[in-house]
Amino acid sequence: MNICVFCSAADLDDRYTTPAREFATLIGKGGHALVWGGSDSGLMKVMADGVEEAGGRLVGVSVEFLAHKVRPGVDEMVITKDLAERKAELLARADAVVIMVGGMGTLDEATEILELKKHGLHTKPVVLLNAAGFYDGLKQQFQRMEQEGFLPLPLADLVFFAQDGVGALAYLEERAGIDG
Repeated sequence: MNICVFCSAADLDDRYTTPAREFATLIGKGGHALVWGGSDSGLMKVMADGVEEAGGRLVGVSVEFLAHKVRPGVDEMVITKDLAERKAELLARADAVVIMVGGMGTLDEATEILELKKHGLHTKPVVLLNAAGFYDGLKQQFQRMEQEGFLPLPLADLVFFAQDGVGALAYLEERAGIDG
């Protein structure tokens, strides 16, 4: 399975790097590929290192203005002209999407992926990996959107909230068996 992971390029503490490393190892040992933003810094580097060390493939999709930060020696690297093209390319190459901790860019990617899914423009499973409760507030907001009628379909049909990498990968593998 090609698993697209949206996450931060910032250097973060163990609350976030430890779960990322564990999830990356599961991806690699499971024979899956990491499809990610291509950066060789921060949480993106932690994920790429873990997947590579565990024997998985690395497929990077970067953007021209960040091309100087790409990870060398990956299985495949694509450079897009802008962020919109990058998001489209990441989704096109993915069988599933996992949203990990991150800043504005990660939040932008998450909301776009969920908006596209809401409108039926893709049916790929989407997981929010809620390391250290990072997305508790967003989960609460999504639940409010659902309760107050802002979502045209159940929240559970849009996104699965996983507390750890084991739960995230189990959900994706189960969905792949159903959808794939």
